[in-house]
Parts: sequence; C-alpha cells; structure tokens
Amino acid sequence: MFTRPLSYLLIAGMVWLHACITVDVFEKNISIPGHEWKSSFIPEVSFTIADTVSAHNIYAVIRHSDAYRYNNIWLNIYTQPPGDSAHKQRIDLRLATDSEGWLGSGMDDIYEHRILLARTVFQKPGLYHFRLENIMREDPLQHVFNVGIRIEKED
Repeated sequence: MFTRPLSYLLIAGMVWLHACITVDVFEKNISIPGHEWKSSFIPEVSFTIADTVSAHNIYAVIRHSDAYRYNNIWLNIYTQPPGDSAHKQRIDLRLATDSEGWLGSGMDDIYEHRILLARTVFQKPGLYHFRLENIMREDPLQHVFNVGIRIEKED
C-alpha cells in the first residue's frame, strides 16, 4: 500500500539531487550551411572560462554523414586567450580507419566525433575564442553538418 508512493518519492528525490549537480562541460556547435563547408566559412566559438586551477580537456566536435568521402579532416584551429593574439594549430583529425570504419558514434547515417585536442589548465580567466578553418583540398567540403568545440573539466 505504501510501496508505490514511497518509490515515487525516492525517484523524485533522485531527480532533484541530480539536477543540483554542476556539470562542468561547455559545448557549442556551428551548423555548416548546406552541409558544404567552404574554406571561406570559418566558424567561431567563444567560451568564458573562470576556473584557472582545474585541468580541462578541449575537444573538436565534427558531425557528418556516411557519404563523407575521407577518413580524416585537416583543420587550422585558432585559439585566442583573453588579452592575447590568436595561436594557430594545424591538425589532422582521424575520423575512420579502413579496418574499423567510422570511429565516432553514429545514428542512422550521421556520425559524431569528439576528438581530444589538448589537456590544459587555462592561464587566465575570461573570454576565449576558437576558430575552426577547413583546410581540406576539396572546396567546398561535402557532407559536413556541423563543427564545434567542447570543453570538459577533468575529474
């Protein structure tokens, strides 16, 4: 007789407690117009960082269709800390292998990759800017849905 109301109360309490937990993750993704990433389109993502003590992981996020023709993607990633100039990093992100196929998670024919770029402790609090430049030879680069940056606090 009291079992069902008690279980509802326990579930409600667990949901309330879970809602109070702070998740230290920032993610912002930019849609690629027409799913054709032109080299002239350079998405920018900005985050305000307050924690200069904890280590953070910075990820590139790429979503594409199964029709994407390459096993990788070449990018220039520009990082601009508060009050400083931008720093450029040229990277080759592996998206697939011949033996395993797509390395990201997939649903139907859409694949998402979260690829670790760096582990860092941010030196200054403030607004950080990230720009993602497609430097693949195919222009526009077909079948890319969106790109972005994800920042997670390390445990």
